[in-house]
Amino acid sequence: MQDDLFGDAAPPPPPTPPGKPDAPASESPVPRRRRADDVRPAAHGPELAALAAALPARLRLGSSSWSYPGWAGIVWDDHPYTDATLSKHGLTAYGQHPLLRSVCIDRSFYRPLTEAQFERHAAQVPDDFRFVVKAPALVTDAQVRGEDGKGRQPNPAFLDPALAVSEFIAPALAGLGDKVGALVFQLSPLPFVQLQRLPLLLERLRTMLRALPDVRGATPDGVVAVEVRDPEWLSPTVAPQLATVLKETGATYCLGLHAKMPRLAEQLPLLRALWPGPMVCRWNLNPLHGAYGYEDAQREYSPYDRIHDVDADTRALLVRTACGITGAGQNAYITISNKAEGCAPLSAQALAEGVSAHLAQRPGA
Repeated sequence: MQDDLFGDAAPPPPPTPPGKPDAPASESPVPRRRRADDVRPAAHGPELAALAAALPARLRLGSSSWSYPGWAGIVWDDHPYTDATLSKHGLTAYGQHPLLRSVCIDRSFYRPLTEAQFERHAAQVPDDFRFVVKAPALVTDAQVRGEDGKGRQPNPAFLDPALAVSEFIAPALAGLGDKVGALVFQLSPLPFVQLQRLPLLLERLRTMLRALPDVRGATPDGVVAVEVRDPEWLSPTVAPQLATVLKETGATYCLGLHAKMPRLAEQLPLLRALWPGPMVCRWNLNPLHGAYGYEDAQREYSPYDRIHDVDADTRALLVRTACGITGAGQNAYITISNKAEGCAPLSAQALAEGVSAHLAQRPGA
């Protein structure tokens, strides 16, 4: 029959491997299905690597969390990942981005993480990666809140020293080890009656901070930081007292760039009062959205795949501050929310480009 079909005798076909029947000639081999945990990084060119190499080693840029499918082509490849997949399996790919050497773990604010959970995070990133971690609301919110976010009753565990250690500091130190960066106590907005008694709260804060293990002594780059969400903490009478408490306890102030707070220039005097020391900054929300504009920013910026609203003033001042801090031999951690400009990794790249340009302009550069 072969002679009839081809005119000449055809060589016999190669033997079929055991268990694999011949595929029809019209079909291509079926591609192997990607595993659910196989999150691959985006391809980064030499320009991004060169930019990363030009930055101070003590400057660590990152984002708030990492579970955003809109970062395809920026942090991940173009595969259509879900946010759940990225939350569980995306950190390794995130850690391969040349500029992202830190990340803020936000989910710990809603529920304390265990030592084992911290260990799993640490195992997924390079040795020079450092985590910024938020303390649980269990100890940082003066109120117990309902599902709508409104305070329902006073929180008896607010600023509790024993819980701060057992539910946050101890598991973070044990699980993250040398990859601890900044352990942040973000004090949620206070009810009016509490705002009238800030000196009393400062004493409770001092007591809690004194009870914590020595994070700076236990880790190469770790520090405890306190972030606030009420501008009253930065008043001319309260800010010096807050600086005293932080300095006495070896903690620092976290620059909280949020529309509820004064702009960066008005927060820097508190950081200067703690000098010399590291810089911890969480760039959270573009002020153009207003103090309660988080949902507006989320709606307008999603899926967080590009810059929407450039905050040029904040960029410029962050660049100068980070260069000054790291130039004096101190660490600088800057983590960025997508709600700051629209896309945290691209905001980090803009900051990196600004730092590189600023350093290049220095005499002798």
